[in-house]
This record gives sequence, C-alpha cells and structure tokens, in this order.
Amino acid sequence: MLELKSVSKVFRDPAGGEWLLADGLNLTVKGGDTIAILGPSGTGKSTLLKMVAGLEPLDSGRVWFDGVDITQLPPEQRRFALIFQDFALFPHLNVLDNVAFGLVEQRGARAEARQRALDMLQIFGLASHAAQKVWKLSGGEQQRVALARALITLPRLLLLDEPFSALDAELRAGLRAEFNQRIKASGIAALLVTHDEVEARAMAKHGFRLFRGGFTQVW
Repeated sequence: MLELKSVSKVFRDPAGGEWLLADGLNLTVKGGDTIAILGPSGTGKSTLLKMVAGLEPLDSGRVWFDGVDITQLPPEQRRFALIFQDFALFPHLNVLDNVAFGLVEQRGARAEARQRALDMLQIFGLASHAAQKVWKLSGGEQQRVALARALITLPRLLLLDEPFSALDAELRAGLRAEFNQRIKASGIAALLVTHDEVEARAMAKHGFRLFRGGFTQVW
C-alpha cells in the first residue's frame, strides 16, 4: 500500500519564477486498486509520479509503502514500475529482450529471463512477435510490450503516465480494459495520471483532481 503524507513541492524555473505543484498532499493506494490523478498539462501530475518513484525529491512530506518510510530510498530499490505515454522501449532490442530487460538488470540469468519473457508474451498474445524489433509493432502492441516489461519484474507499484494518449480512441478503449484486467489480476497498486476523465473513470476506483497543489476528490 502506497501512502503519501503531507507531500509538498515548489517548482522553480531558471528565470526565478516558482509555483506550487504539491501543497501537503495526502493519498493512499491499496494493492489491487488503481487511483487516478486528473488535471491539465502543467499542474504537476507527472512530477508527482516522479516523486513517488524517487526520481524527483520532495520539498517536504514523506512517502511510505507497506508501512515503511521510503522517502530516502533510491528508485532502483523501490521496486516500482513506470510506464510512459511514449512507451520508452529500447529500439535496438527485439520484443523478447525488451521484456526480459528488467530481469537481466536484476542480475538474473539471461536464459531464464528470456524464457520468462516468452511466457509473459504468450499471456499478452505477442509470442509470435518475440524476434521482431519493437519499432515494427503497432502502437497498441508496443504499449502491451511496455506493460509486459513492467509486470514481469513483479513491481510493488505501477505508475502510469498518460499511457494511452498517443493512441487512437478505439485502441485506447481496448487497452484500458486490458490494462485494468492485468493490474487487478496481479494485485499490485497502480497510480494513473491523465487529463482524460473518461479514461480515468474506466480504470480507476477513485479519482482526484490536482489543481494549485491540492487534491479534490472527483469520485
């Protein structure tokens, strides 16, 4: 379970301007639940994900997971997975090695990592594409590869940053349902940031709007 406790962050630009992105935010995300953070571009949604992931420091407040304060824990030790809108796949690797990458990085045996990656691709209906370069796949297939790569490492938390915004409306609807199914089946907690309320309502148990550093619960 993820807990944000009085998290605050002020953004400061090189010209000396500053504005409040987070003002004492509190949030709880339980295992198996998806919570959505809504708001237009520039409100701090992506920065909030980066703070949870450990990629951006907090000005104040704490981040807890499963009853442990992880505020000072480096990103690689948090065991969280982050999925971006641009997929962030490795173009020089084929589909199989993209999915296996996280396991190899954890110093697992390459052969075992590839077998587990193949098993994961089978679940996602992508086993026949294992030897292909990822840039040859459709947008929807690439996003499925990104999710498979995230889930294979058994993350404790899934962070979704506008994951479907680059896709057409029909494909988004299908992937929302698939992601929902996979996330619930894995039992992990998920935090989704998006500007699309339809998307958020389709995936999330609760939704909060981030505006001027504060949360307003939408549902």
